[in-house]
Amino acid sequence: FPINTSGGLKARGHPLGATGIAQAAEVVWQLRGEAGGRQVDGAEIGMTHNIGGTGGTAAVHIFGRDL
Repeated sequence: FPINTSGGLKARGHPLGATGIAQAAEVVWQLRGEAGGRQVDGAEIGMTHNIGGTGGTAAVHIFGRDL
C-alpha cells in the first residue's frame, strides 16, 4: 500500500494546521488522477490520520472515489 506519496508532513515543513489540509488535498488529487509524478495507478480510496496538540486529539478521514 502506498504511504506518504507526497513525502509526508515533515517534507512539507510541518506547519501546524496546514499539514492536515495538505493530507486531504493529496488524497483528493490521487483520487482525481491529478497527482502528477506521485500518482498511484487505480487509486480508489484514501485515508488521512492527524494527531493534534499534545496527542489528545485525533482525526481520521476516509475518502472514496465516486464511481
